[in-house]
Amino acid sequence: MNLYINHAFHYELENLTRLFYPNEKITVIKDSKAFEEPYIKALRSENLFVEVKCGNFVESSSANVSDDAEDERMLCELLYKILCKLTEVTPPWGMITGVRPVKLYRNLLNSGGKDYADEYFKEKLFVNDEKLKLTQITEKIEKKFIDLSRKESFSLYIAIPFCPTCCHYCSFVQSSIERSKHLVEPYVKLLCEEIKHTAKIASDLNLRLETVYMGGGTPTTLSPEQMDKVLSTVNNSFDMSTCREFTVEAGRPDTITLDKLNSILENNVDRISINPQTLNDSVLEAIGRHHTAEQTVEAFKLAGKVGFKNINTDLIAGLPKDSVDSFKSTLNRIIELNPECITIHTLSMKRSASLTQNGSTINREDAVKTAEMLSYSNDKLIANDYLPYYLYRQSRMVGNLENTGWSKKGFESLYNIFVMDETHTILGCGAGAVTKLKRFGTTYLERIFNFKYAYEYIDRFDEILNRKKSICTFYDN
Repeated sequence: MNLYINHAFHYELENLTRLFYPNEKITVIKDSKAFEEPYIKALRSENLFVEVKCGNFVESSSANVSDDAEDERMLCELLYKILCKLTEVTPPWGMITGVRPVKLYRNLLNSGGKDYADEYFKEKLFVNDEKLKLTQITEKIEKKFIDLSRKESFSLYIAIPFCPTCCHYCSFVQSSIERSKHLVEPYVKLLCEEIKHTAKIASDLNLRLETVYMGGGTPTTLSPEQMDKVLSTVNNSFDMSTCREFTVEAGRPDTITLDKLNSILENNVDRISINPQTLNDSVLEAIGRHHTAEQTVEAFKLAGKVGFKNINTDLIAGLPKDSVDSFKSTLNRIIELNPECITIHTLSMKRSASLTQNGSTINREDAVKTAEMLSYSNDKLIANDYLPYYLYRQSRMVGNLENTGWSKKGFESLYNIFVMDETHTILGCGAGAVTKLKRFGTTYLERIFNFKYAYEYIDRFDEILNRKKSICTFYDN
C-alpha cells in the first residue's frame, strides 16, 4: 500500500495503516504529484483530506485544519473510518497503535478526569467497551504501585541471552545453549563484573533499589553454580534492604531442575516465572519447543514443593495449530495449578522470527479466533479472582490485541508495572540489556544500550563499562 503525505505525521498514519494491512509493505511517499494504486492520500493544506483507492473501492473524506496535535489525530480518524469500511474490520483498540494504552489513559485522567478520559478513548480513539473496561481496571491497580516510587528509585534488569532452542515465534536476540556453550562461562564472569560496577554507581549516586528482574533468553539454561554466582553477586553488591521484589524468569520447563530451583530460592528470589505458552503438545511441537505439557506441570509442582510462593505462568493466544477449545483447555488446566500470576500474551508476528520468515501471515480468521481466546481469558480469570495489573501491546499482533498480566491480589509484579509505565530508571546488565534513565516527574528518558550478542558483549566488554559513565552524567545534570 502506498501512503502519500505532505506533512510530518507519517509515523502514526503508517502504523494505523498497518493495523488493517499487517502483512503488506507500507511505502510512505512525501510530496508526490503522481499516485500509484493502491494508495492512501492523507494531505494537509487549506483543509485535511484523505482518499483511499484500492481496486474498485474509492472513498475520500475531509475536515477543517486546526493545530498539529488535533490535525494528526483527525487525519488518522478520517483514514480509520475509511479503512474500517474498506476492510470490514473494526480493531478492538480503535486507532491506538502505541505500546502503552494504560499510560495514555492515565495521562488523560490526570489532565481531564475520568469522564474526559473515557470519552476520549471511546469517541476520539474508538476503543471498544471491553478494552476500555480492561484499561480502567488495570490503571486503577497500577497506580497504587506506581506511587511507591521515589525520585531516587531504580530497578535492575539482568539479561541471560541463552535458550535451549529458539521458539519459532521469537525474535529476541539469543543463542542456542548448544551452539554457544563455550560463551556461557566467560559471559557469566563478565556479567558479574558489570553487576558489581553498576552497583558501585548506584551506591555513589545514593539510588534506591526497588525491584530486580533476571530475564532472557532463558536464565535457567545456566547451571546451578552459574546461577548462584550471578544471583549472589547481586545480593552482595547492591543494598537489598529496600528491594521489594526479586524475580527470575525460569522460563522453559525443560531447563528447570531441583538444584536450580534451590539455588534461586537460596539467593532470596521471591518470584519466578514458568512459561509453557501452551499445554497442547502438538502446538508445542509446532512452535519449536522440545518439552511436553506434562513437564510444565511437573516443573510447577516442583517449584511449589521447593517453597516458591509467587509463581507466574505465561501463555500465548493465537499460536499455530492452536484452537479456541485447546486454548481454553490450557487456561483451565493452568488455573487448576493455582499460580499467583498468569500472563496472557497475544502472538506477535515479528519480522525476524522463523514463523514469519517461513511465510506465516496474519489473517482475519486468526484474528477472530484469538480475540475469542482473550475474551474467554478475561472472563475466566476474573471469575477465579485474578485481576489485570499491567498491560502492553506490540507491533504486528494478531488482531491488534494485547498482552495482559493477571494476578491474585497482593502478587502483582512491581517490575512489570514500573517498566511498562516507565516509572523510574532501569539499570540494565548483560547482553541486549538497555539502561533507561528517567528524569523524575517528567517524561524524559535517556537510553544506554549494551551490545546485543553474547560474543560482542565478551569481546567489547570494556566499552560496556565505559558507556555506564553516562549514568553519572545524567544524575549530575
